[in-house]
Amino acid sequence: MILNRSILLVSLVLSCLLYSQANITFSLPVVTLMDIEPAGNITLNFTAPTEAGNALGNPTPNTSKWVNYTSAIASGGLSRRITASVSQLISGINIRVQAAAASGSGGGTLGTPAAQVTLTTSPVTIISGIGGAYTGNGANNGHRLTISLVPGTYANLSAQANTTVSIIYTITE
Repeated sequence: MILNRSILLVSLVLSCLLYSQANITFSLPVVTLMDIEPAGNITLNFTAPTEAGNALGNPTPNTSKWVNYTSAIASGGLSRRITASVSQLISGINIRVQAAAASGSGGGTLGTPAAQVTLTTSPVTIISGIGGAYTGNGANNGHRLTISLVPGTYANLSAQANTTVSIIYTITE
């Protein structure tokens, strides 16, 4: 009888051990981070023609900037997009931006670039469909930006030296 009770006790202990569990509690915050890499300004200059009757020489487009982002959206939340606008318009000049497809060390649901856009003071979408994703940090990660200047309306052009225009990038739903 003592043997039966011992076997029963060992069986109960083993049963309890076989069915133990540990609960894990965690949280994943909603994250929306974006920056332009590398930091710093760019300079684009038109060149004067050397022959009467020729057009201005357009600056070589700048491709040194990259959009980096990290995004964690709420369950059932909307995808995100990145917009761009300019701080001011320059009469007769069009500032254009084109985001390339994402490349580098990121992962997740990376955004889809729009076609080249001409910037205005109102935000224009340059990348859409960003879900839970990260692009990697720094140059050569994320979406390479091509920024270019072209004359818009020659009749509105006027000589200007060292005019600074800011491009404002925003990540939003």
